[in-house]
Amino acid sequence: MDLTSKTVLARNIAGEIALATKSSEPMKKWREIFGVSQKDLAKHLRISPSVVSDYESARRKSPGTSFVKKFVEALIDIDEGRGSQVASKLIVAPESEAILDLRELLTPIKASKFVKIIDGEVLANKKLLDRSLMGYTVIDSIQAILKLSERELRNIYGSSTERALIFTKVKLGRSPMIAVKVTQPKPAMVVLHGLRPEKVDRLAVHIAEMENLPLVVSKIKTEDELVEKLRNSV
Repeated sequence: MDLTSKTVLARNIAGEIALATKSSEPMKKWREIFGVSQKDLAKHLRISPSVVSDYESARRKSPGTSFVKKFVEALIDIDEGRGSQVASKLIVAPESEAILDLRELLTPIKASKFVKIIDGEVLANKKLLDRSLMGYTVIDSIQAILKLSERELRNIYGSSTERALIFTKVKLGRSPMIAVKVTQPKPAMVVLHGLRPEKVDRLAVHIAEMENLPLVVSKIKTEDELVEKLRNSV
């Protein structure tokens, strides 16, 4: 993992912890995402495991920015020693124009609730909306086609495939669904943005039905509104 990618990833994680109402929740979430035990993290930080436990259970007041920085860097360093197995999934490309937002959720959210948040209309597999989502990725579909490699496309899943892939600037919906069909892994939901539900190509709906994926059209007007709504609601 190059230095720029490492810095961007660390900054994003540290920012989430620092801005959280309860820093204990994202601290625990990110430690578990990286698969690092409290004992191993404490050893790397040269502190007692009880200190890590106290922060994650909110028995200590929120840590300062200095500790958060060390905490995040320790997770990434430990992962790097294991071949960057987790970080490689969280990084698509530094400040990629194709990725408008990529988030892991503190707690799972029902797909049905997610649809309501994005003012969505379900076009395929409504029966599958009882599944839970662990995150979402908002993708500029035009930039993705032009600039993302096959490996980078696989990495848009972050730390979990149980997520919604949201494609913006969509004209018909055919290209995003073909991309989903021919690549692995598969998301838990596909959302199209930029067109009306009745304008979605029938082939896109057919692919969603074949792949057993909920296909949703978000009726929120702009990309910025969509991203802001998601950040404030989930």
